[in-house]
Formats: sequence, structure tokens, C-alpha cells
Amino acid sequence: MTHRRPPLIPALAITLLAACHAGPSSGAPAPAAASPTAGSLYHRVGGYDALAAVVDDFLGRMLKDPDIEPFFHDLEPAEVQRVRQMLVDQLCEATGGPCVYVGKDMRTVHTGLGITERHWSKAVAHLTASLNAFHVGPQEQGEILSAVAALKDQIVGQ
Repeated sequence: MTHRRPPLIPALAITLLAACHAGPSSGAPAPAAASPTAGSLYHRVGGYDALAAVVDDFLGRMLKDPDIEPFFHDLEPAEVQRVRQMLVDQLCEATGGPCVYVGKDMRTVHTGLGITERHWSKAVAHLTASLNAFHVGPQEQGEILSAVAALKDQIVGQ
């Protein structure tokens, strides 16, 4: 399979390619479990630092996956860091946090990458594993995965 060099933010496609469980890859603290009625999703999952820890774990899993890593293969470390930050910002904004995602729309970012249903499913599994690793509750996981699933048509097959 041949992949063209992804845009600076190949991301969220593969980054948020996800929507659908294991141990944290970093020493980041796990978000505390919160009551389902304790405010915005952003606050219920533990805020910025918790989202950043989940994204770090998620991105790490994707970079180790031989089917997904090729989408990131030609990126310089600074570009991978930019993808990471865009993912954090996008999740932060999507969960009701104070961040603003300033990247391109998902269709534009993922056009020409050849992302398939199989890639999508693997990314969703990685995201789910990351959410589980940080003990994100089932209600909050469902809300996050629903938001991600809404992006699928803009990412897969573009």
C-alpha cells in the first residue's frame, strides 16, 4: 500500500479516526472518575491535562500500528507534535472546553490519504483502548465516540 505524504495535520482522521482499552503508555495521571452530571464533558473527563494524556496514549498506539503508522511515516517530529496539539485542541473544543481547533476541516485534511473502513476501525479501537486506559467512564466514552463517529464520512474514503 502506498501513501502520499500526509498534510501537516493528517490527523484527526487517523487521529480521530477513532471512535470505539489497556494501560497508559506514559506516566500521566489518570483522570478521576466524575459524576455524569458534573458539568460539561470536558470537565467530566478531567479537563485539558486528562485529554492531552489520552491523546498522547492514542497517538502512541497509532504510531506503533503497522497499518496506521504509514500515514505518519514521513512526518518530522515537529509535524507529529503539531498533529498531537491539533488533536488535543479538537477534543478539547468538542467536549466543551476552552480550546479552539484552528486546523482545516476533516474532509480537506484527509482527502487523498486512502483511509479505509479498516483503518477507521483500528483507530477507533486505539482510541477506545486509550479511553479505557485512563478510566474514562462509559457515558463519557459514548459521548466522545459519538462525536468522533460523526466525522467518519469526512475521513474514510476521501
